[in-house]
Amino acid sequence: MCRCLFALLLTLVSVHALADTFRFTAIPDENEDKLVARFDRVADYLSQQTGLDVEYVPVKSYPAAVSAFRNDQVQLAWFGGLTGVQARELVPDSEALAQGREDAGFRSYFIANTSTAIAADQQRLPAALEGHSFTFGARTSTSGRLMPEYYLRQRFEQSPGELFSRVGFSGDHTRTIALVESGAYDIGAVNYKVWQDEVQQHGVDTDKVHVIWKSPRYPDYQWTIRGDVDQHFGQGTKAAVRQALLDMSDPELLASFPRAGFIPVSNDDYAPIRRVGHQLELLR
Repeated sequence: MCRCLFALLLTLVSVHALADTFRFTAIPDENEDKLVARFDRVADYLSQQTGLDVEYVPVKSYPAAVSAFRNDQVQLAWFGGLTGVQARELVPDSEALAQGREDAGFRSYFIANTSTAIAADQQRLPAALEGHSFTFGARTSTSGRLMPEYYLRQRFEQSPGELFSRVGFSGDHTRTIALVESGAYDIGAVNYKVWQDEVQQHGVDTDKVHVIWKSPRYPDYQWTIRGDVDQHFGQGTKAAVRQALLDMSDPELLASFPRAGFIPVSNDDYAPIRRVGHQLELLR
């Protein structure tokens, strides 16, 4: 009788531990409607695969995604390279779980309004960039700010403020494309996957804006989880979430990222991003 009661109590404790909602967020790197549609489906998938009650929590900015993770408002996040490093430095024992197959060798595209007459150069950033107006994406975007600024400083040995007539921050990649296409800015730096997706979906007029340079490869997006999830949601939670991400195979769900699939990754894989972040004083 005592053993049965003890087993029942253990079961109740386990159920209670797993009854809380497991929440995740993502950096707002694209149009909000697209993000909600994508990540609501991801929440459903994770719920089915792990047995957790999973909820997607949208945020308005890259720093807000990091803050939500730091404050335990979310336990998992789809971060860019830089925001992932920021979050893991703020939350002890947090861990990068998985990245898209493409994220091990990510890149930025520099795009220009065709009215600038800047010709594409696949060897190096065109010298004709100088003196034009330029927009980054979000201030802490890896592909829309960190690595583009790094390559600009390498090539021209000047800060963006010295190099361009005007410098802006669009907030997300789709907005960058729209601003350059409209002529509000002459040049911009974007996530290459967003550019390719917009072109495939006929969301950009390539008669008005085109790619003028493709950056070298670097590590970028990843799923990062807090180190205390097993304590709060039950032993094996981290492993179950990791496996669910690695097992994601629904073509429609993967296409919404867009990624071909997810592969294992570790915190150490983002050492190059950490180094550049400190170099540009975007990490403290």
